[in-house]
Amino acid sequence: MLPIFAGMIVELGHFALILAFFVACLQAVVPLYGAHKRKYSLMALAVPAASAQLLLLLVAFGALTVAFVTSDFSLRLVVLNSHSAKPMLYKISGVWGNHEGSMLLWVLILALFGGTAAWFGNNLPMTLKARVIAVQGAIGTAFLAFIIFTSNPFVRLQTPPFDGQDLNPLLQDPGLAFHPPFLYLGYVGLSMAFSFAVAALIEGRIDAAWARWVRPWTLAAWVFLTIGIALGSWWAYYELGWGGFWFWDPVENASFMPWLFAAALLHSAIVVEKRESLKSWTILLAILAFGFSLMGTFIVRSGLLTSVHAFANDPERGVFILMIMGFFVGGALTLFAFRASALEAKGVFSFVSRESGLVLNNIFLAVSCLVVFVGTMWPLFAEMFFDRKLSVGAPFFNLAFTPFMVALGIFLPIGAMLPWKRGKIGQTIKKLRYAFALAIALAGLVWAMQTGKSLQGPIGLFLGAWIVFGASIDIYSRLGKTGDFRRLIRLPRSDWGKFFAHSGLGVTMFAIAGLMAWEQEDIRTVQIGESWSLGHYSFTLDDVADSRGPNYFTTMAEVSVFDNGTKIATVFPEKRVYPVAQMPTTEAAIDYRFLRDLYVVIGDPQNDGGWAVRTYIKPLANWIWAGALLMALGGFLSLTDRRFRVAAGAKKQAPVQGHPAE
Repeated sequence: MLPIFAGMIVELGHFALILAFFVACLQAVVPLYGAHKRKYSLMALAVPAASAQLLLLLVAFGALTVAFVTSDFSLRLVVLNSHSAKPMLYKISGVWGNHEGSMLLWVLILALFGGTAAWFGNNLPMTLKARVIAVQGAIGTAFLAFIIFTSNPFVRLQTPPFDGQDLNPLLQDPGLAFHPPFLYLGYVGLSMAFSFAVAALIEGRIDAAWARWVRPWTLAAWVFLTIGIALGSWWAYYELGWGGFWFWDPVENASFMPWLFAAALLHSAIVVEKRESLKSWTILLAILAFGFSLMGTFIVRSGLLTSVHAFANDPERGVFILMIMGFFVGGALTLFAFRASALEAKGVFSFVSRESGLVLNNIFLAVSCLVVFVGTMWPLFAEMFFDRKLSVGAPFFNLAFTPFMVALGIFLPIGAMLPWKRGKIGQTIKKLRYAFALAIALAGLVWAMQTGKSLQGPIGLFLGAWIVFGASIDIYSRLGKTGDFRRLIRLPRSDWGKFFAHSGLGVTMFAIAGLMAWEQEDIRTVQIGESWSLGHYSFTLDDVADSRGPNYFTTMAEVSVFDNGTKIATVFPEKRVYPVAQMPTTEAAIDYRFLRDLYVVIGDPQNDGGWAVRTYIKPLANWIWAGALLMALGGFLSLTDRRFRVAAGAKKQAPVQGHPAE
């Protein structure tokens, strides 16, 4: 009975997926037509359609999850990506650890955002709400068609095998189990900014109220992207055994580019809200942010670029996604060109003002994104147009990208404290003089302590301290002349969100510079019982033994760690082999401390009976992800600000007049 019941659930999921496609078609067409004809009854269909699509996709995703959890090997996708001996966490994460399942998660999250807009968008004008939900429905229609016709997760096997082929061992990790959902929440969340932009272009109306509506959605997407990128970076750091946190891999870059555009969009929308300026630029950013999210989807699934993260599917699927991207981004840009006259700026501001500071912020973010785009896609362009095989690695990105981030870090505290409309640069710099002096002093102290080393560490410390101290002075300036600290409690949460987000960026900048400047590395062959030193630490290889886990075999080393002769830790680096997938993995052993990590990797056995061992001292490594979490915390605090939740100042309009009974 159990196989029959499981088969019924799978077929129910398949049916729900197909039905969701037809509901998405209705959601894309009927509310849009109703908004055009100003028919209330047709526009009102947007809410139940968005809700129905979300419910159906929940059923489809739930059915696929049940198939993975119960190891239903009559389903082709389960056979290719699961195994009965796999731990339950990885059976569940196997649902999205493949192309078909991850695309189903993609459209489920898309429907979730559409449903959220339908349920909580009561303060939106009826026509705008209908058009936003219709655009979401159109995107859902395109990707549901892609899934059903090219990537169906519910394909059945006529003769099910006894067991599956297992999930890629690199994906069998807690960090990567949660990384894709957060990343997709960010990727797909930017579809809401896109939908608001297209809906506003159709209506021909972009104003301060529109900016207030679009900012929370963009902020939520940016927060999720920040968490997703941080989780992926952390996973790469401890799982791949390379000892790095960022490799400028094409798929890493594909998530980073929308993050940069989303950050720029958040800041430009502030100018639209406050001064009704930068309308054209803000709409363009909303289109490009989602466009680069679609590009990330294309890069992962086209097989054109090689990456440890890529699904590397056949190019035909990539062409389908490329067509979707061309239709939506190209269509939005065409509409943008036709509506240029409706995007006239109303507010004016001085060259020295917070508005100008936000424009400068946008320039740095957009140009740095362009640098990452060129470096990521250039090998593909070179092969297509010049028949040359090239690789663009970290040296190019570090050299071309870093100057823009340094410039952003220098100007950020100044721009954040400039007055709106008109200001005096001298007064702002005067307020920041103590922050600047303290940052210089810290950088000088570090320079004096690290005799003979590069300027990278001191410069990174200066930038990080400058941003953090600048954010602190900005929040302190809100106390007014009284200096009453009780006023801090009453500050809007968005002010605290700004403080934590900017401080997190400063912490991450300093941590990255410090890690790259002061990291120490040792690679050697070690006999069991032998000791070696790195910095003021010493290590002893106590033992190497074979063992087995739930679905893998492991060679585990035992390494004792000493600090000036005192034992402080015992770490256990591993080399695992997953017999079903016939794939080895490296499990680094890390002794985490506040100011540094000790990172030990066991390699292959040597002919003399020893073992290859790599050891690193990684200063400030954890500060990288702590900074990212601070940024995400800042975004979350801003989201909880009442002004964002209710879009203060945006009056709820009365129902559209003309056809109330239709």
